[in-house]
Amino acid sequence: MDELDSYSRTVSAVAAELTGRVAAIRTGRGSGSAVLVDADGVLVTNAHVVGDAHRGRADFVDGTQTDVMVVGTDPLSDLAVLRAVEPGDLPQPVQLGDADQLVVGQLVVAVGNPLGLAGSVTAGVVSALGRALPTRSGSAGRVVEDVIQTDAALNPGNSGGALADSHARVVGINTAVAGVGLGLAVPVNATTRQIVATLLADGRVRRAYLGVVGAPAPVPASVAERYSRRSGLRLVEVIGGSPAAHAGLRAGDLVLDVGRRPVQDAQGIQRQLFGDAIGVPLPVTVLRNGAMVDVVAVPTELR
Repeated sequence: MDELDSYSRTVSAVAAELTGRVAAIRTGRGSGSAVLVDADGVLVTNAHVVGDAHRGRADFVDGTQTDVMVVGTDPLSDLAVLRAVEPGDLPQPVQLGDADQLVVGQLVVAVGNPLGLAGSVTAGVVSALGRALPTRSGSAGRVVEDVIQTDAALNPGNSGGALADSHARVVGINTAVAGVGLGLAVPVNATTRQIVATLLADGRVRRAYLGVVGAPAPVPASVAERYSRRSGLRLVEVIGGSPAAHAGLRAGDLVLDVGRRPVQDAQGIQRQLFGDAIGVPLPVTVLRNGAMVDVVAVPTELR
């Protein structure tokens, strides 16, 4: 009974802290939730909630309403930033946490507006970490890295809402229902903060393009022992005419390092391909036919 009471107190405390700070968002034909992250009226939601809209309305559970402008969207991370037209009367912003510190089994609380029911709260645990969420913008595809999987119930309308830890720190932005009893959230971490800051400054996120498709693969035992490396990224396709092709990368290469940083999966490359990498030489080390090969690629801008 004591454990149940402790659990209930924790969830209730998080709910009391956050329900007033997560708004119901309506933009054009879309609707969902948004998290108030800044005292200047900045809200974060999903890009798929906003769609192509430029304006919308935010409704808080205390009855506060405000028109919002879409500052920028980034479909490849499924994040969007809104700004309240009149921020003066809004609640206090949430406290952001760090999803990189989460562990499987940890209590999390989802706050949003599922099925139009404002201020709804569900609780569960982090059921898995490091999931990947495929996204697309036009012809460009990407994988959102380190997505949080939770068994806290999520329904349509939860998208863009908060996923918080037991201290009411927002560690994720709920983005998708993965199946019965499974939900996914974009993590709040250093990468997310960079994306939000870039959207606030520029209205969009510029990304560098390399032009490879790969899958994690083990490193041969002899190389693993010599270089203390257990896995890398096996290239299954190098896009013709891409920076990777011009650099001499080939399908079948096992990528070990990019930018002199170890790579074990596609995310290891993606996190280096933001705007500041465009046009900058990027060293790549691969294992090819048993030999280490170094090449230099020059990423272009992803269009």
